[in-house]
Amino acid sequence: MISPSFLYTLARPILFSMEPEKAHHFALPALQAMTGLGLGKLTGSRIDDPREVMGIRFPNAVGLAAGLDKDGAYIDGLATMGFGFIEVGTVTPRAQPGNPLPRMFRLPQADAIINRMGFNNGGVDAFVRNVQSSRYYQEKQGVLGLNIGKNADTPIERAADDYLHCLEKVYPYADYVTVNISSPNTKNLRQLQGASELDDLLSRLKQAQLRLADQHKNYVPVTLKIAPDIDSEQIKNIADALLRHGIDGVIATNTTITRDAVAGLPHGEETGGLSGKPVFELSNRVVRGLKQELGNAIPIIGAGGIFSGDDAITKMEAGASLVQVYSGLIYQGPGLVRDCATALRRLHQSR
Repeated sequence: MISPSFLYTLARPILFSMEPEKAHHFALPALQAMTGLGLGKLTGSRIDDPREVMGIRFPNAVGLAAGLDKDGAYIDGLATMGFGFIEVGTVTPRAQPGNPLPRMFRLPQADAIINRMGFNNGGVDAFVRNVQSSRYYQEKQGVLGLNIGKNADTPIERAADDYLHCLEKVYPYADYVTVNISSPNTKNLRQLQGASELDDLLSRLKQAQLRLADQHKNYVPVTLKIAPDIDSEQIKNIADALLRHGIDGVIATNTTITRDAVAGLPHGEETGGLSGKPVFELSNRVVRGLKQELGNAIPIIGAGGIFSGDDAITKMEAGASLVQVYSGLIYQGPGLVRDCATALRRLHQSR
């Protein structure tokens, strides 16, 4: 079998010669087409390392973070990379174009990406149709997380209405639902991490979750995705709210608005969220803080800056139960998934 790493070594110079968003719109349809032709196995096979988190059996501990496939249009192609779980979205109630182009920038000197996409997506109804039509969903090939957000033109005081609308729509098709309140690219969104706003949102979400669980005779866990740009007091407040409202999991973290690690680099001052290696330690700090507050009561999914199996181990040792990759996948290719899954299986077996 041709190794995924070798294939990506050939493909990366071509992809990196394109503007980042154009490369994105070339690579994902190509991957989906390859899968449709039965060539998906060229990208690797899934490492078997099952573990139970949030009452869900995950085939392994390495997942795809939301953002790569906002519309759930490429699930089957992505599934060939060997992920233990795939998270798609962020989706909003209504279709929206996102922010003006250009809105994605590579910073290869720092192994980083800055994006200000702005939840560009085709809306929740089209999203659900895409999920339903995927073989991954139909054949229950793995764990599927559906990530929900709010429309850019929805006033922040009515944000909960958007989340509840999306939760209602995606609930029957999700293995878990992620509530994204931490993108820096939707105006005032991170305001929802404040104590009073978070309490109100989580209270309404929990009520809806329990109602939907009764309606569908199936309890679907809800996780909250938070930012790395929070201090220890905010970590404590968020942890308290998660415990108080019985939220099932927390994803730490989204992208950062800090620029210290990329100061002076080309595109380093672009607005948006910074991801990749510069967010690694920032997210680890939040994972450690959450673990200190939550103990084993609520599982943490660690995301941010994972570029190797050792990075995945570091994230787990900080307190994560699962990990997610995104920017590392862009720089390292699909071989990263196998590297991380193999490293975490060794760690799992040693415990």
